[in-house]
Amino acid sequence: MAVRTPDPDPENSGPLDEGSFDAGSFDDGTLPGVGPGWLSDIELEQIRHRLPILYVEAVPVRVDGLGQVIEVGLLLRANAMGEMTRTVVSGRVMYGESLRDALFRHLEKDLGPMAFPQLPASPVPFMVAEYFPIPGVSQYSDDRQHAVSLAYVVPVTGTTEPRQDALELTWLSPAEACSSQVAAELEGGRGALVKAALAAVGVLP
Repeated sequence: MAVRTPDPDPENSGPLDEGSFDAGSFDDGTLPGVGPGWLSDIELEQIRHRLPILYVEAVPVRVDGLGQVIEVGLLLRANAMGEMTRTVVSGRVMYGESLRDALFRHLEKDLGPMAFPQLPASPVPFMVAEYFPIPGVSQYSDDRQHAVSLAYVVPVTGTTEPRQDALELTWLSPAEACSSQVAAELEGGRGALVKAALAAVGVLP
């Protein structure tokens, strides 16, 4: 089954801008009225055939008073073939954008402005996942590109309201999130990513 790492909604972000990120003032190559950190569809397609693309991914979790993970949040989406799939928060890092800013931007974009994610104190991910367009090279795949993803576990303390193309955010127990049924619904091999996330925080069933 072909899988896709989510792209931003063009109606909300525009061809050269995503969210409200401002990479600052650039003297050369900046088009008037658009963010300098984004790429046109044509530019992105050309780059995807030449270079790996850097992503951040976040596994949203809820924790108890002792900081123990009690629930895992997975997004429900319909793919290009109309099949229902699950995924985690994911998106590209723009030119001039810090990892922390990229994480916050994608968490707010996918979970809503009232999710109140608690970003990690360190930008070191719990793992680095490589997505390849050729099946079998890695346990992770993306039919459009070679992507390198820095993955984080991010506690969420507020109210989630999925946006963009997500239909809902489902909260599951760690045991449910690691089940074979849920793993089969997670796109691009992200079942392994969720298991690695729970192992990193010591709650892998």
